[in-house]
Amino acid sequence: MEGNLPISEPSDHSWWTLYFAETRRPAVSLAFVAPMLLVYEVGILAFGPQAMRNGADLWLRLFLDWIGFGQYFLLPILTVFTLLAWHHLTREPWRFSPRVVGGMLVESLCFGILLLGLAQFQGKLVELSGASWTTSPATPLSVNSGVVADQATRLIGYFGAGIYEELMFRLLLLPVVVGVVRACGATPNTSLLMGIVLTGLLFSAAHYRVFTSAGDSFEWFSFTFRFVAGIFFAVLFTYRGFGVTAGAHTLYDVMAASL
Repeated sequence: MEGNLPISEPSDHSWWTLYFAETRRPAVSLAFVAPMLLVYEVGILAFGPQAMRNGADLWLRLFLDWIGFGQYFLLPILTVFTLLAWHHLTREPWRFSPRVVGGMLVESLCFGILLLGLAQFQGKLVELSGASWTTSPATPLSVNSGVVADQATRLIGYFGAGIYEELMFRLLLLPVVVGVVRACGATPNTSLLMGIVLTGLLFSAAHYRVFTSAGDSFEWFSFTFRFVAGIFFAVLFTYRGFGVTAGAHTLYDVMAASL
């Protein structure tokens, strides 16, 4: 896991070396995703019942409500606190250059385009096989709930997906699964591999009606792509951190919805 991968000050102080070291730090991830988090939470309040709320957001809030913490703003506050606490535990420097945030945006866009290309490639394979999609091959990866009034509410929902789905499936669930597999006697590398595969399966399955009434009807081709996307994001999270992963997820959803 990223939290277990040491991030030391690089001996080669080139900009790229510093960039890759800094952008993996949780506090830098927080600086990068904070505007997306603000846009989502303010947008949800502004659109009200017409807003397209993210499914992971709803599940996390239901869990907090179940344990007696139902205050609306508690989830974004806990998201911020989790990243700050994670950074504190890593004992990494709190300073970073504002330039890295711009670099993270470009990097997230590149990874989003790469995933979009994978979706289109799988779509071509489906066409060659003679099968057909019930949805576009470039399907947004967000699990959403709510009435969609217009494109603006869709975009708001995708901002939430990038943050809360990565928070739920990668930042919270992936370390737990890796830890459980490791406790069963597996090696660190096997534990990480199994965690990536299992959380990828859960991530894909969560988009269908078995988990939410607002989900899609089950389809093998879209399930396979979402499974691949879950693995893609888990690997990205492990080696590039939470911020770039959340950004790539958000930008992929926005581009896929535009198609």
